[in-house]
Parts: sequence; structure tokens; C-alpha cells
Amino acid sequence: MKIFVFQGNPDNEDTLCADFASVYGREAVAAGHDVKRANIGDLQFDPILHKGYKVIQELEPDLKAVQEDMKWAEHIVVIYPNWWCTMPALLKGFFDRAWLPGFAFHFRKNGLGWDRMLSGRTARVIVLSKSRPWEIRLLFGDYTNEIARGILGFSGLKVRITKIGNSEALSPEKKASWERKIGALARRGK
Repeated sequence: MKIFVFQGNPDNEDTLCADFASVYGREAVAAGHDVKRANIGDLQFDPILHKGYKVIQELEPDLKAVQEDMKWAEHIVVIYPNWWCTMPALLKGFFDRAWLPGFAFHFRKNGLGWDRMLSGRTARVIVLSKSRPWEIRLLFGDYTNEIARGILGFSGLKVRITKIGNSEALSPEKKASWERKIGALARRGK
């Protein structure tokens, strides 16, 4: 399987997101999958939509490269920390800029619906949070709807979510347990 791992924490070093992205990539390769990876913090692009979608800004080379990797992939993995019940601003800026008509979707001329340009692919979203997922959901609602339905699902990807809570206080044993779970997902291409 062709897998693209997209690490969405702007801090690429010494973070649990980066560690888990490495585990996923390593285990997927060991299982015989073809893997590509990008770290949001390594990409050079303007994350601001200066004119909204009235004027499409020219995409920077890094955005075009990630789009190509996503079109190449059969399975896309997005790993990021939950900050204020959503993804980091830089990751949201990536989606604002790169998730465009012709790449991720195409609105029909008759105004009735849209074509999902990334159909036939699957996605795994791994979200890390300081709080427990059930606490966040109870207090603030579904904090994964934006990525699962509003972005990835909108473009046709079949999305599965893994929520890792209490991430800043994981014991070595709990971290190792999550690494085993993520490794198992990677080996199966899930």
C-alpha cells in the first residue's frame, strides 16, 4: 500500500506527534508498505488566505509537493495535537491553501453537490490532547468533525480517528502501549 504520513505539529522535534509519526512510518515500511512523509513545520508556505477563495493564491512548491504525495497515496495519516479544540493554525493554514477545487473536490456546474476528488482512499487521523477525549467531548463537543468530515471526508476519504488523551503525562508504559497500537495500525495500512 502507498501511505503518506503528514505530521501536523509545527514543532518537528521532541514531540509525541513526531515520535508517533516515526513509529507509524517505520512499522509501515517494515510491513512492506511504500511510505512518504512530510512535517508541517518543514514546509515553506504562506498559511494565510489573503483574499479568501475569491482569488486563488499561487501554490508554493512545498504545497504542490504535498498535494502530489496525497494524490499518490492510497492511505493518508495525519497526526497532530489538539489545540483549543482544533488543529494547530499552521496545519489549518495548509488545508485552507491546498484543499482546492480540482485537487480535493470539484463543485458541479449545476450547483447540485460536488465531486470528491480523493475518493477511493482512506485516512487515519491521530489526535493528541492534554485532556482526556471524553472530557473534551463532554465540555466542547466533537473536536474531530472539522478534519474528519469537513475536510478529509468532504473530499471523499474514508476517515478513521484515533484519539490519544492525557498525552503530556503519558507514563513510559502507556507511551509504549500507544506505540504498539500505532505500529499495528501501520503494519495493516489502517
